[in-house]
Amino acid sequence: MKGYPLDNLYEEVAYIAYHFHWPLADILELEHPERRRWVEEIAGINRRLSE
Repeated sequence: MKGYPLDNLYEEVAYIAYHFHWPLADILELEHPERRRWVEEIAGINRRLSE
C-alpha cells in the first residue's frame, strides 16, 4: 500500500500552520480530505484578498 507523498503532507501542513497558526499536532490529526479542504479554503481566501 502506497501512502500519501511526504512532500505533499509537509506542504499542506506548512500552508495551514502559516495561515491559521494551528499547532502541528492539530493539523496532523486531520484526515486527508479535511486537511485538503482547509488548504482549498485558505487558497480561496488568498485569491479573494489579492483581487
